[in-house]
Amino acid sequence: MSTLIQIRDAGISADGGDGFYSPAKQKAANRSAYNNRLLLFLRRAKQFIGAAKFKLFLAFFVLSVVVLVSSRLSSWMGWNPHHSSSVSSTSRGGYTVLLNTWKQKSLLKQTVAHYASCRSTDAIHVVWSENEPPSETLKTYLNKIVILKSRKAHKPNFRFDINTEDTTNSRFRPLKDIRTDAIFSVDDDVIVPCSTLDFAFSVWQSAPFTMVGFVPRMHWLDKEQNNDAYYRYGGWWSVWWMGTYSMVLSKAAFFHRKYLDLYTHKMSPSIQDYVSRERTCEDIAMSLLVANATGGPPIWVKGKIYETGASGISSLKGHSHRRNKCLNDLISLYGILPLVSTNVKAVSARNEWLW
Repeated sequence: MSTLIQIRDAGISADGGDGFYSPAKQKAANRSAYNNRLLLFLRRAKQFIGAAKFKLFLAFFVLSVVVLVSSRLSSWMGWNPHHSSSVSSTSRGGYTVLLNTWKQKSLLKQTVAHYASCRSTDAIHVVWSENEPPSETLKTYLNKIVILKSRKAHKPNFRFDINTEDTTNSRFRPLKDIRTDAIFSVDDDVIVPCSTLDFAFSVWQSAPFTMVGFVPRMHWLDKEQNNDAYYRYGGWWSVWWMGTYSMVLSKAAFFHRKYLDLYTHKMSPSIQDYVSRERTCEDIAMSLLVANATGGPPIWVKGKIYETGASGISSLKGHSHRRNKCLNDLISLYGILPLVSTNVKAVSARNEWLW
């Protein structure tokens, strides 16, 4: 019995408590003392600065705590804000604008002027496939526009890439004397704001062997008979309705420069011949090429783009039928279906309030 008494006596707290020492009780006591000190501080602060000013002080204090916690949380989650200045820094490189044009000189002038003003533009190459070469007047004018519109010390390199063949494959010929891995392929009637373009470029830098673009399209299995599958090509409204896509069109998309070489020198000649005959399938062929090389889907970047020309070929009668035919014929020539569907899109958190 004496042993039991000794143990119990050893557990008596210094302040004359009721038994064993408890860390939980000690923490509770500490919290209570802290809360009392906090209430005393707030009461004295209220008396010192007055009731009205005290409310303002309290609101400011709460806001500061929220900002501090948010910054700590974002750091803990590994998120770092991506400023456009970091995208356009020389250490990270820029992109080459590959501008496809066809007998729209007024649009060409407007588009060249715009992309020359984007800070990450390292060069502008105009794909020229018309019978007559560009005039010296046009060359001189566009060179001056590039110099005037550029907002950096290093002016973008500007040149025409003149093709003797009248084929839509020409837009994907390998480029000479370029310094960037990133190619931004765009039509002469498409304007992407520089800030939106910089964000898409940063997305591409995170996945440089993927196609990253602004114009998503999809495919789906329509029917299957006698072991032959027939697929449907879906435009923007199909993407919006289904919430999925498997292609981004080269009318406004980033891809790695190596795909220009693969398209021209490694892709099957039968596919190139088919694209030359049909004249509206080169963008589908490029999507299939990249999907076949990566085994993954493209990335759709949400962003406002502007089409400055008249209605394009997509508004012509029979366009949907021709796109379906292109898709199925090219899949047949590949021998496989390399396209991968996804429902993921890249969105700049700077421009979105709702997550």
